Amino acid sequence: MIIIQNLVKNFGDRVIIRNFSYHFSKNTKIGIIGPNGIGKTTFLNIIIGLEEPDFGDIIFPKDCVLGYLPQSPCENPENAILDECITGHKALVCLQEKLKNALKKMEENYSDEVYFEYEKIEKEFADKDGYALSSKAKSILVGLGFETSQFADDPLILSGGWRMRLELAKLLINDPNFLILDEPTNHLDLPSLTWLEQYLNSFKGTLLFVSHDKEFLNNISTQIMHICNGNVNVYNGNFDSFIQQRESKEELVQKQKEYITAKQDQLQKFVDRFRSKASKAKQAQSKIKIIERLKQIEARLETEEPEKKATFKISMEKQSGKIVLDLKNCSIGYGNLALNKSLNLRIIRGDKIAIIGANGIGKSTLLKTIISEIPLIRGDMKIGNNVSIGYYSQSQLNILDPKLDALENVLSLTRGKVTYQQARSVLGCLLITKDDVKKQVGVLSGGEKSKVAIASLLAQRHNFLILDEPTNHLDMSSVEALSAALFDYYGSVLTVSHNRAFISSFATHVFKMEKDKKAELIGVE
Repeated sequence: MIIIQNLVKNFGDRVIIRNFSYHFSKNTKIGIIGPNGIGKTTFLNIIIGLEEPDFGDIIFPKDCVLGYLPQSPCENPENAILDECITGHKALVCLQEKLKNALKKMEENYSDEVYFEYEKIEKEFADKDGYALSSKAKSILVGLGFETSQFADDPLILSGGWRMRLELAKLLINDPNFLILDEPTNHLDLPSLTWLEQYLNSFKGTLLFVSHDKEFLNNISTQIMHICNGNVNVYNGNFDSFIQQRESKEELVQKQKEYITAKQDQLQKFVDRFRSKASKAKQAQSKIKIIERLKQIEARLETEEPEKKATFKISMEKQSGKIVLDLKNCSIGYGNLALNKSLNLRIIRGDKIAIIGANGIGKSTLLKTIISEIPLIRGDMKIGNNVSIGYYSQSQLNILDPKLDALENVLSLTRGKVTYQQARSVLGCLLITKDDVKKQVGVLSGGEKSKVAIASLLAQRHNFLILDEPTNHLDMSSVEALSAALFDYYGSVLTVSHNRAFISSFATHVFKMEKDKKAELIGVE
């Protein structure tokens, strides 16, 4: 498989990858972890050729077929699901276009030369099974759970989870033996997540993926690649095994350092005592050399710097009334298309409710209906007294201005509700500090952008937070900090999330939405 030799990547004076070498083994499943903005996506981009390293080589074997899944689906897909799937095989699509142009040339101005050109392209297309491309795409789509009746549908009507399945279908049409996935669990519902885990565990090839989902990492990984402060360290086993090994490694290094320090102190006492005595001068000089060697050994003993932990509190400007939201017999959807009928939900002050259910069931639609972005089809919806709603959408990153820096975005989005110092403080709690607050948002990683958007929301001190997949793109430390902050928050929360650990960490109730079934509010013990 792929071989990495002495890889180096810097951004200005910041080291992203420091002299890393690695040989990917066949059938290995490697999870990449590390804080937001540390360089995980950059590392993937170097492997797939979207970015150049400053130094080093990446060697691909002849039989390597790469498949790359980005963090987000294609923004401008073809008009039909089947057609979009077919675009995944770029080589055959290119040949198909050449074949079409050659046929057009023959029809307009036939000659032997034009015919031979057409025949050559047609033979290459046939030899590469181009005529079976459509049937292969249909088979893959069905295997991923799509109905044949959906093949002509516009991909843009699909939910986020199904759009990511379509992106995966585009990969599989190439029969890859090396899959690279960048945060594949974003936008996936629990059934899709379970399906993806089963698929990846049965995948006969090498898998390299970035994830911040501990359960997913535990269920899939056979190795963990930890990127932090320019160093890339590889550990055998899953995420839990990585934690144990890292702790053991740090304990061992600490003991070695303590031993070396004690030995240096012992030798230094001898040098200080006998350096001036002629009879001991030679021994003292020898001890000095040993001390210098010990200092060199100590310098080589690398301990991974502990990752900084985000920590913050969510405050409210005022308290809401006892009843925050009351839905009675509500139908939600778009126009006359009702995604869910007869929804009943009452939220009492302090309730923290996670909405769960399959993609396409209407979870995000419900949130958009509550904030009046989508009109209610039928039923009665009442917002309680003194309720101040803060809304975080799946497309929240789109509200950020890429030309403004992080601090300017918070000040702009809060519309004068917070001071310069307050904006800087809330960003600092999310580990966007010092010069980072002055970075243009356009150059930030997905996780760093999410932090800016969350900071903009939390700074406004609402008493009812409506959050749609808030953990997408966030690193583990930030997810844990958000979980802790929501647990301590005195206001009310309604969130859509497929992050199992996140839900269980703070939710008081789960609102389960199912197709053709009455939605059910379940208390969490």
